[in-house]
Amino acid sequence: MSNMDRTRAEALLATDGLDGMVLFRPEAFRYATGLQAGVATMWGRAGSAIALVPAQATERLAAVMSDHAAQGAKTLAGTIDIRTHRIWIDGVTVDGAGSIADIDAAYRDSGNVGPRPETFDQAACFRLLADLLAEHGLSKAALGVDLDFMPAADFARLKAAIPGVDWRDASDGLRRLRLVKNAREIDRLRKAAHCAEAGLESLMGAARPGVRVAELSAAWLSGARQAAFEGGHGLSGHWDYISIGPDLQDAGASLGEGDLIKADVGTLVDGYSSDGARTFVWGKASPLAEDIYKALLETFLAGVEVLKPGRRFAEVHETMLSTMRRHGFREYYRGHFGHSVGAAAGIEEWPFLSHGNGIVIEPGMVLALEAPFYANGIGALMIEEQFLITPEGAQTMNRLPRELISLG
Repeated sequence: MSNMDRTRAEALLATDGLDGMVLFRPEAFRYATGLQAGVATMWGRAGSAIALVPAQATERLAAVMSDHAAQGAKTLAGTIDIRTHRIWIDGVTVDGAGSIADIDAAYRDSGNVGPRPETFDQAACFRLLADLLAEHGLSKAALGVDLDFMPAADFARLKAAIPGVDWRDASDGLRRLRLVKNAREIDRLRKAAHCAEAGLESLMGAARPGVRVAELSAAWLSGARQAAFEGGHGLSGHWDYISIGPDLQDAGASLGEGDLIKADVGTLVDGYSSDGARTFVWGKASPLAEDIYKALLETFLAGVEVLKPGRRFAEVHETMLSTMRRHGFREYYRGHFGHSVGAAAGIEEWPFLSHGNGIVIEPGMVLALEAPFYANGIGALMIEEQFLITPEGAQTMNRLPRELISLG
């Protein structure tokens, strides 16, 4: 099922003067269609999975995808106009075959004959797209493309293959569209945040003198996976940035008295990644670490107060930076204090809570707010949470205490 708000998409496309969008990035393809883009996207080239989004919300979506990936798209074939192309993977559907001759007949009966491409045939994919555009009356239209993904060489081939279209960059419009999440996306992000925090609880239980980063990472992942199992869903991915002690580059550091543990972690549920962080200390932190953490916590809470509909992203950054300044940090300067979260290729999704960002906060956004400090010789300290923006304000998706947590 598509996660795209077609009504909102229609309004954004109208504002940008576009008759539709043609999306090539695998995550954008899935966002628009609800379909898996397939393994032929692994080379990062454009064409193996293409989503056509006409501007009018009432017009049916269309997709170009591989015959291999299309096997899992049968339930959506009635709602999306799907055209398939052949990739290198050979396969056939047989029913009651008793011999190799029967298998050969199944190939012929389905039209699945002839040589397959080395990977996928980009020119054939562009021809299928040209057919769709003609059938939708868009052969001479102004269409947006996610050019922040498409390689320049592939864009040149696309323009040569379908020269009548006025191809324009729709990268910013697509990002704006993805910024406001629907109920399914919010549910995935809630589940991901819950699993990541369950992992942090497991990490806390595994902490002891002499423990190393790899062991804490394993304990975190075990707890996250257990929470996913208990929740009746799997994890489609996971990541962690965990450090121990004052040397931030020492991946083999072992935990000792007064050492800080910074755990910046996330799990993915159906492709949607959480992002959150907590800081722990074994025993008692140094007075300086406690002072730094006090500043970070007040900075974080000040940011939460501004994280409301109608406020600008830049206001959050200005508020948090000025709070750090009041605590005496004259040279501290974060490029951003958080970002959107979702199903982007990386952990951090555009836009960022950065200086000068005039984007206005809206209900339905899911934003990660972070207050970090890194210093070799002291260690890493960080508070980060995931918030759903509601009409009333920011609603946290996290539950662990925000204070510096002493273990042992």
